[in-house]
Amino acid sequence: MKQCLIGKKVLITGASGGIGRATAIMMAKEGADVALIGRNRVKLDSISIEIAELGRKAPVFEADVTDADAVNRTVKDTIEYLGGLDILFCNAGVYLRCPTKELTLGEIRRVMEVNYFGTLSAVYAVLPYFIEKKSGSIIATCSMDGKKGVPPDAAYVGSKFAMNGFFQVLRQEMKEYGIHCGIICPARVDTEMIKDVECPKITPKFSPDLVAKAVIGSYLKKKKEMLVPYFSCHLLTWADALSPTLGDYLVKVNKLGGTDTKN
Repeated sequence: MKQCLIGKKVLITGASGGIGRATAIMMAKEGADVALIGRNRVKLDSISIEIAELGRKAPVFEADVTDADAVNRTVKDTIEYLGGLDILFCNAGVYLRCPTKELTLGEIRRVMEVNYFGTLSAVYAVLPYFIEKKSGSIIATCSMDGKKGVPPDAAYVGSKFAMNGFFQVLRQEMKEYGIHCGIICPARVDTEMIKDVECPKITPKFSPDLVAKAVIGSYLKKKKEMLVPYFSCHLLTWADALSPTLGDYLVKVNKLGGTDTKN
């Protein structure tokens, strides 16, 4: 099979597991060098070794995306080590499943710090470089929760709606600089982050590999937004656009939400 990312240089946040890991390995198989950012050094090193066995570079950077200075240093080190950067994949995130009445403002701020501001710290670290060279791709893991709010995910939903809105503006403003900006909106992905969340049979958890394929497709086809899986996600967004009442009804009858307490 022809490799579609030969010579490309990629930086992935939240690379130590789940979607980040799957995307890093899949991109390396397609010929890319992949820099890995995360907080779990052991897992990052393991992924780096796996990528090295594919003949690609995979430098590891242990950093928290809520530390903007650390992210800035990591981006500079990545560009120096790899000799450039073509793709930033913002994937770091946390999940909080909690009814709105039980949430605290501190918990909501923590989710926003990681999911929203953590994404922006990476975006703003690479933006000057991409603007100067008038090319580059910034892709972020959003969520179907950023398209249609599902109980009891209020804090998580808020962070993903914020990300969705920001990227809608970012992609329009960056067009003149030749920079592609896209979001990936998966439904429930089979990752450690939602291991304790039970999903209905109509929307079962699916492999992170499907999201990894969407990330690569977003880059190659310069897609602004990709929903995964395609049909069920688009059906829900179309229904909600037609009538929020209908959207709420579909969430309820298909048991897409829940009544879980904090986890």
